[in-house]
Amino acid sequence: MKNDYETRQKTAILDFLRNCDGHITASGIVKGLSEQGVRIGTATVYRHLEKLENKGMIRKYITDRGACYQYAGDCGGNHFHLKCTQCGTLLHIDCAFLEKLAPHILEHHNFKVDNFRTVMYGKCENCARGGESL
Repeated sequence: MKNDYETRQKTAILDFLRNCDGHITASGIVKGLSEQGVRIGTATVYRHLEKLENKGMIRKYITDRGACYQYAGDCGGNHFHLKCTQCGTLLHIDCAFLEKLAPHILEHHNFKVDNFRTVMYGKCENCARGGESL
């Protein structure tokens, strides 16, 4: 088994994700780090993202536009997703009302919900304003 060394690139990626608001793609990480003067290749970013995800330090989400990532420390205990069926935007929300959903499903339906992977589909505010109602 290979040792997982702390490298300058891994530290830069993790620090970038810690300071990032919401979800971001690998190419967004490359671009953001480049703007900070950190040169890093896309393959290196993907390799480190996979390692960080396997360690539970970041979360990976699959969207219509591909994968995006988020620092796991920002996710809190209850984290839900709303996905727009029109534009594909993925929103994460912390909602006290929705926190009651998982215990209900467990108690009444004997099913444990993974809030981090639960996605509700509909239309975001911007797409709903485009003429169709929510």
